Amino acid sequence: MNMKIVVEKDYQAMSKTAAAILADAIRANPKIVLGLATGSTPVGLYGELKKQYRQGQLDFSNVRTFNLDEYIGLPKEDPNSYGYFMNEELFKDINIPLENTHIPDGQAEDLEEYCRAYDKSISQEGGIDIQILGIGENGHIAFNEPDESLALETNIVELTEDTIKANSRFFNSMDQVPKTAISMGIGTILKARKIILLASGEKKAPIIGQLLKTRRINTMLPASFLLLHPDVTLVVDQAAYGEMN
Repeated sequence: MNMKIVVEKDYQAMSKTAAAILADAIRANPKIVLGLATGSTPVGLYGELKKQYRQGQLDFSNVRTFNLDEYIGLPKEDPNSYGYFMNEELFKDINIPLENTHIPDGQAEDLEEYCRAYDKSISQEGGIDIQILGIGENGHIAFNEPDESLALETNIVELTEDTIKANSRFFNSMDQVPKTAISMGIGTILKARKIILLASGEKKAPIIGQLLKTRRINTMLPASFLLLHPDVTLVVDQAAYGEMN
């Protein structure tokens, strides 16, 4: 297995380690193309990047970003949209030009055509240099859910009941959680030159244990496709890595 594993004592230390990897890469290549993730796991990482920016250690003026996914139907101003999340957690507090940021448009008129155009945009920017990923308790990466088959390219996905339930904590009720989303496909993700997979907390320990023990690629464990990639770094806290001790 090519995966490099970094285990830190807690979430804060894990976030600092991931931020250090990204910060070094940005300084080495100011025009770097980053693939970004949403959810609670990367919030600490984004906080560390903002801190380095405030301290004058990082310049985002030429950085370009592409986000993994977005709910279909939510306007960018909706507090539960990933566009809103990225602005609040990172973009508004750094000097990245908003035209350099790309988040799937869940309100696009022709969603299928939009998905094709999104992948084309990534290619036109030279591809993603570093992709940040979280992992779901069921092994999903982005919104690529366990299924009999998985899409290669950016596509429209139906969210599973497990994911809808997990995401309902951000909404007033389960009924308000969108049932579909736009998501980068497995092939789009694997085209990134380097991948950083983040996992934190005891709830992630079973799936991290499963991922690290498997020697088979399985569409019912979407994260297993990361085992095909030549440069993946798993950054976990002790709680998420617990089962492997």
